[in-house]
Amino acid sequence: MQLYMKQKVFSWKDKFSILNSFGEDKYYVEGKAISLGKKLRIYDTAGRELAFVNQKVVSLMPKFSVEMNGQEVAVIKKKFTFLKPRYYIEGPGWEVQGDFFGHDYQITENGNAIVSIHKKWMAWGDTFELDIADESREVLALAVVLAIDAVMDAQQNSAG
Repeated sequence: MQLYMKQKVFSWKDKFSILNSFGEDKYYVEGKAISLGKKLRIYDTAGRELAFVNQKVVSLMPKFSVEMNGQEVAVIKKKFTFLKPRYYIEGPGWEVQGDFFGHDYQITENGNAIVSIHKKWMAWGDTFELDIADESREVLALAVVLAIDAVMDAQQNSAG
């Protein structure tokens, strides 16, 4: 299953659609304009909340939790490294590897791809293509990708 995440370039708060391979809205992502730490909510097209991505602000390195149905199902942590970014995902037992600076990476479980992420460079705004192997894990995979993207975006904004 392929999903397309296109974030708006000029927006006071995070709000964008996740499209399916036919260009139809499948999910909506909305964040708070003013909050302590990044907070994103994923909704289906009927407006039901499916996941909540919440930045833990009292942490030395960036750390996000993912809640589904009121339960914490994953924690995404960025580890301190000198050469290239490294992320750990606690909960589902997933690993992240690839080129984060090039926005071309994979999330795997026991060597099998859960989701492959690729950034489209010739597009207005950030557009990401997510190729998700198992549709039953689609929302969790999307939430983890959003958390990693939030960390990378915050680093770019602080560096620039």
